[in-house]
Amino acid sequence: MRQGGALWRPGHGLEMVVLCQQDNDPKHTSKRAKSWFQTNKINIMEQPAQSPDLNPIENLWGDVKNAVSEAKPRNVNELWNVVKESWSGITAERCHKLVDSMPHRCEAVIKNCGHTTKY
Repeated sequence: MRQGGALWRPGHGLEMVVLCQQDNDPKHTSKRAKSWFQTNKINIMEQPAQSPDLNPIENLWGDVKNAVSEAKPRNVNELWNVVKESWSGITAERCHKLVDSMPHRCEAVIKNCGHTTKY
């Protein structure tokens, strides 16, 4: 949702709510980061530490890592090009499928008592 975009516009009686999902990395949980989120009125979704099964972005990073592995870049420029090409090739459909998988992911994590699942 970008300000002025089709999904949200200021002044229409609707308050934009921003929810951020992050992986509890120390960079994201530092005092400075917490202060920034609070100042910018960004809510953080609580989740267990080290929980890639509940973080669909990890699947997308996996896609990028696979593309890099297949391309076998020989230098930093080639690496950067592979990463950009792979990232720009991620489709909206892929993202929607990952988001739609969240109820199943949550069920699997609960059923597995928080341990790793197929996701």
